[in-house]
Amino acid sequence: VWGGFAVDNATLNRFFALHFLMPFIVMALSMLHLLFLHQTGSNNPLGIKSSMNMVPFHMYHTFKDMVGFTVLLMPLTFIALFFPNILG
Repeated sequence: VWGGFAVDNATLNRFFALHFLMPFIVMALSMLHLLFLHQTGSNNPLGIKSSMNMVPFHMYHTFKDMVGFTVLLMPLTFIALFFPNILG
């Protein structure tokens, strides 16, 4: 990342490029992890395969995450639109 003997334009350009690309790399690795987890399944400590306690991933967790996102986003949107001075 360091472009020379001192922090100069080359160093800053490389740092900014790395800073921009890092979220995409993390997101790609997370999606790859979820893909492999979905294909192989998670291990339980006893090693017994039981589908009795399984919850479908897509509908349950997707809905739960959407509700949580909405619960967090709605008050923030309300504050940002009607009381913007509170946020600074």
